This record gives sequence, C-alpha cells and structure tokens, in this order.
Amino acid sequence: MKVLVAADAEWVRNLVRAAFVAPGQEVVEVSRGQDVRKAFGETEPDLVILDMQIGNMGGVATATDLRLEESGGRLDRAIVLLLLDREADRFISKRADADAVLVKPVDAGTLRRTAKRLLAERSAPLV
Repeated sequence: MKVLVAADAEWVRNLVRAAFVAPGQEVVEVSRGQDVRKAFGETEPDLVILDMQIGNMGGVATATDLRLEESGGRLDRAIVLLLLDREADRFISKRADADAVLVKPVDAGTLRRTAKRLLAERSAPLV
C-alpha cells in the first residue's frame, strides 16, 4: 500500500509514517497542498491523507482540487482521508467530497483501521 500524506506539521507526517511501517507499505510526504496533485500523478498512491491545515492550500481545497482533476479525466479517483482539527470542521469537510474524515488527535491504529476499511470499500464489488 502506498500512502500520500500532505501536512506542513511534521508531527502529522511522523504519525502517518508510524502508522504505515509494515513491509509493503510506503509513505510519500509533501508539506504543501499545491504539491499533492503532482505527487499523486507521479506516485499513484492507494490513499491520500490530507491535514486540514497545509500551508496556504488546506486539506479541503486540496481534496477539491483532486476531485476537479478527476472529473476532468486528468487523474484517477483518489481515496481521500481528511484529518480535521476539530469536530466543527466536519461541516466544511463535506465540500471536499472526502471518503472519510478523522478529528485529531488520532493514533496510528485508528489510521490503519480507517485505511483498511477505505481500501476494502474500494475493492468491494458493486451490487
């Protein structure tokens, strides 16, 4: 599994790295939202984890950018997990069309379980 994480806070990137250290897992890191589209196209991650605060282009704007690129046929569908700063951010996160949201602080186990669920949902046959 390949995970792309975008966060300007080093502790968030460290948390994601710690959650995905098993053999066969790789974490690609960027610290700016505007770098996500290029990194996604180059690395083709299975999961994109976006921190709500990423410099001058936050998680919602970055997720929206990925969805626009997808709808234009320029990128494949991204599985997006948004890391929110507070419960009240759930409202604005709906605009991003994220596949899942978690409110920080989160632990490595929660990240792994959420990733596993999201990837299983993606590979489940349509009924």
